[in-house]
Amino acid sequence: MRIPLAPLQDTITAAFVNSKVAPDMAEIVARALVRAEADGISSHGVARVPPYAEQAKCGKVDGFAKPTAQRARPGVINVDSHIGFAFPAITLGLAEGSKAAKETGVAAIGIAHSHHFGVAGHHVEDAADQGLVALAFSNTPSAIAPWGGKKALYGTNPIAFAWPRPGKPPMVIDLSVSTVARGKVMLAAKAGKSIPDDWALDADGNATTDANAALEGSMAPLGGTSAGAKGAALALMVELLCGALTGSNFGYEGTSFFEPTGAPPSIGHMILLFDSAAFGGAESFALRGEEMFAEIIAQEGARLPGDRRLILRDQAARDGVEIPDALYEDIRARAASN
Repeated sequence: MRIPLAPLQDTITAAFVNSKVAPDMAEIVARALVRAEADGISSHGVARVPPYAEQAKCGKVDGFAKPTAQRARPGVINVDSHIGFAFPAITLGLAEGSKAAKETGVAAIGIAHSHHFGVAGHHVEDAADQGLVALAFSNTPSAIAPWGGKKALYGTNPIAFAWPRPGKPPMVIDLSVSTVARGKVMLAAKAGKSIPDDWALDADGNATTDANAALEGSMAPLGGTSAGAKGAALALMVELLCGALTGSNFGYEGTSFFEPTGAPPSIGHMILLFDSAAFGGAESFALRGEEMFAEIIAQEGARLPGDRRLILRDQAARDGVEIPDALYEDIRARAASN
């Protein structure tokens, strides 16, 4: 069924409140999931409501946790999510980090003991809306084996980048270090559909088109099942930035974002912010960026990364989003329960 965005967000908020989530936290999380759905990123959108709610009910994620921030150095912000949802911690980190970046030129925001990062591109986009260049990283529960290995150690570990544009939405790059997000394989498994043979490996390290076998094995790193050494190296880089540097779990120590069992995932995030005014190209950085973008779109068939999300976002704001009937009924039931 097709649902307008505002009523959908209200229903999701109520579902979370009835699942042991504080009202202010519930609103922030619901807004993030609806925003993902509106941008066509269903794997990080409304489908996350049931697993998030179940984990809040059992305490795997603390729905009442309020993040705290400490400015350890002029350009370093340490945020502790306290095993709560990631989105409130990210909101706090960006607020404090933006102040620091505009004072020092560069700021690093380390977020510890957190949960699912959501759409990484949204966090850097929010920073770019304030005129800052931004990079973001997060580790996730293990899904990728070291190159040449069979046992998953690294997460799919998203990386995102945003560049401000005068009078236009920021240019946003958002990718994971797996060939595709693991959520897409999970959706295929639930639908009983096969997957392309370069998405994942089975438990024996062989390429597979069986989504269920893929979930028992590991995701192919960026580059696919035959050329993923560089993707695996990037996954390790993100593990060190987000796990070791913030004092959080590595991917192989974290537990599922989907199952209401086990200890909290307690993974980490790292966001870097740059104020162009502090750099040598400050006066012309926007113009220079636009010159590059003009060269890209001048080529037939080329487009800027992230442009599709803007089209879908406009459509969703006007027409709402389509949600599977069973999923929407599940959320409505959670919202109505006492």
